[in-house]
Amino acid sequence: MRYWFYVWAFPPSCLGLLFIPFAWLSGGRSHIVSGVIEVHGGFLARLFTVKYGAHGWAAITLGHVVLGRDQGCLESTREHERVHVRQYERWGLFFIPAYLLAGLYVWLRGGNPYLDNPFEREAYGWRANNQHQRR
Repeated sequence: MRYWFYVWAFPPSCLGLLFIPFAWLSGGRSHIVSGVIEVHGGFLARLFTVKYGAHGWAAITLGHVVLGRDQGCLESTREHERVHVRQYERWGLFFIPAYLLAGLYVWLRGGNPYLDNPFEREAYGWRANNQHQRR
């Protein structure tokens, strides 16, 4: 059954796979953690910092590929990004348009398109719920 999740999320994963050779050629690295390809460093570090400032993106998920600024960012966001991997497994290629439409809807209603996006709330909520359960 797990195979089906990889097939269903493969189209957005292909987008993430396109970044790997560019990351490698610019000094970045990649590895597989629990069935997810994690890529970091090289031009990704510059892109995530230059485009979005000092507090820019730490990581972004595209299917079963997580692109990160550096190894530390991948480690610190791993639980959050794994929620997005599971969302891709549910939504498949429909995840990206659903995510963007949810952000637009939230923004049109006066909310923050990132923090109030239901997909992000689920991802951040998982961390909060997980930490609460550990206490």
